[in-house]
Amino acid sequence: MYFTDRGIEELADRRGEEQVTLEWVSDQLRTFVDINPEFETPIERLASWLARLDDDELDDE
Repeated sequence: MYFTDRGIEELADRRGEEQVTLEWVSDQLRTFVDINPEFETPIERLASWLARLDDDELDDE
């Protein structure tokens, strides 16, 4: 496996017609953390930040 700065584009290309859902992404993140526990804190911070985006948008209304 390799990493590039085109990760999102590669993901879309590799998944083909299959829709990448939030549920799929969260399952992959959970699996990633299970394999790489040292990333648990950053992944949890990302999840918290994503969850709070909705709160920020509601505050702007």
